[in-house]
Amino acid sequence: MIDYSVINLENTINSGQVFLWTKQKEFWYGINGQDILKINNLGKITSYSNKKYDFFRNIDDIEEIIKSISKDKTTKIAVKKYLGLRLIRQDPFQCFISFIVSSNSNIQKIKSSLEKISIKFGKKIQFDNKEFYMFPEPKKIANATIQEIQNCGVGYRAKFIIDAAKMVESRQIDFDQLKKSNYQNAKETILTVPGIGNKVADCILLFSLDKLEAFPLDRWMIRILKKYYLEKLELETKSITEKQYNILHEKIVKHFGPYAGYAQQFLFKMERENYQKKWL
Repeated sequence: MIDYSVINLENTINSGQVFLWTKQKEFWYGINGQDILKINNLGKITSYSNKKYDFFRNIDDIEEIIKSISKDKTTKIAVKKYLGLRLIRQDPFQCFISFIVSSNSNIQKIKSSLEKISIKFGKKIQFDNKEFYMFPEPKKIANATIQEIQNCGVGYRAKFIIDAAKMVESRQIDFDQLKKSNYQNAKETILTVPGIGNKVADCILLFSLDKLEAFPLDRWMIRILKKYYLEKLELETKSITEKQYNILHEKIVKHFGPYAGYAQQFLFKMERENYQKKWL
């Protein structure tokens, strides 16, 4: 019998969903907005604030989801190989800024920039005899200068980051509302933020706003789809336009179903591991 309840912490943290995490002995420590989480190998969470989180989406029927997305040989292999990989439900504002920072960057660089932002603008705390910096509140980033944000190593994204924080601060972007909205409406709202395109919007929707049909399409995913699903999804180009992105997303959801985002995560993890790419 397969035990679907088991969480593989290593594979979950190291799957491109989160960046402000470090492993110390048998524990992973991570920043989750205005909190610090400490997680053991069984997925047990202790938090600085003593809040309870469904960080690993235990509310999801993972057995049903795995069966639903296992539509073809490739996905079946990925799921079998990385069973225990979970989607993370993370702090929306941190996720929002993280994926604006992630645009055209690599995991080490993203982590470094986000750490600098946290040290510069976040609250310093002691937890478990260790020093951490929480992720800044929207107001802190909204009031920063472009130079201050640029000094965190984000380059041209500095203005986008400040504008995005201002939109959250002014409630133009309301995460609670977006969680209640359907995928299409939530995505249209997020795409109004300067510096956010389809892929970044889908990452934010999938990793923090409960939109499980979101399927972020970056160069890795396009490579995977061309390699394994060329005929099935009728892929024609190496890069995709905005219009093609939406058409392709419809085909993907038709193939993988309403939990397409889970399929994306298993396929992304498998392919990057095949190429032995570095994680955190």
